[in-house]
Amino acid sequence: MRYIVGIDIGGTNIVAGTVAEDGSELLGLVSQPTIAEQGADAVMQRIVKLARASMAQARGKEIAGVGIGSPGPLNTKTGIVLLTPNLGWTNFPLRDRLGQALGLPATLDNDANCAIFGEWWRGAARGSDYVVGFTIGTGIGGGIVLAGKIYRGVSDVAGEIGHMSIDSNGRRCKCGNDGCLEAYASGPAIAARAVEGIQTGADTSLPRYVKDDLSKITAQIVYEAAHDGDEYALEVVHDTAKFLGTGVANIVNIFNPEVVVICGGVTLAGEKLFAPLRGEVKRRAFKPAVDACRIVPGELTGTAGVYGAAAVFVQRTWGTV
Repeated sequence: MRYIVGIDIGGTNIVAGTVAEDGSELLGLVSQPTIAEQGADAVMQRIVKLARASMAQARGKEIAGVGIGSPGPLNTKTGIVLLTPNLGWTNFPLRDRLGQALGLPATLDNDANCAIFGEWWRGAARGSDYVVGFTIGTGIGGGIVLAGKIYRGVSDVAGEIGHMSIDSNGRRCKCGNDGCLEAYASGPAIAARAVEGIQTGADTSLPRYVKDDLSKITAQIVYEAAHDGDEYALEVVHDTAKFLGTGVANIVNIFNPEVVVICGGVTLAGEKLFAPLRGEVKRRAFKPAVDACRIVPGELTGTAGVYGAAAVFVQRTWGTV
């Protein structure tokens, strides 16, 4: 059995693991903070260190290559990351730099594509032919898997779901556009909306969770407070469900998928998020499309991108997964 090092580069954390070519085993799962503000070269050193640490825990296995998932836009053919709003990289030759450092053949794909491909391969969308997924973390990404293949579009930009506009005059996004879904429903955007409400007098226990340091409020703390019964936090979660539901409804009408997978920390909100989200999709999308579609949380928490990056390598190198 051959193994592939799968690397998932996120705006907050880098995760690496060594995956069997059939996805049956994941060894040496390791992670570190990305610390993107230190620059591409420093992040590159951390990626190499993590990959080597994972390979060391898979000692004795045949390591055939490395699959990389990175925020985009990027060029999968040249292996160059063209632009990453959440990492600040421009025209960075990530695939070749990492492949040379490890002495292994490498592939590069969008991190969200990898996460959704991972969920299709080994997770919540296994066995489905028409899959669209949202990855919600530092930003919002998306992936489209049709008949077992990632749909990338003509220039590798397909699936940038986080940058669909849901309000043409809305909040400014890091990409430079106004009203992107990411500006409303990413982790930092959820936290920012919660803080804005507190600053304008919302009655909430949220400040107590962070000892009155509002800069420490995160989306996870908002979910925790909602679970604890805080009405304002619950309102923030419901608003998030409406924003996401608008985006999901657009996707359901356009692609008519069997499964929409929602991945990332947002799934910690549970049915407090998913019930109103499904309700919003039902209200907005065409009934035959809604009736045919399951909207589910991802199953590969923290590892979907690692599995998917490895699967991309397998498919590109050997043809099938």
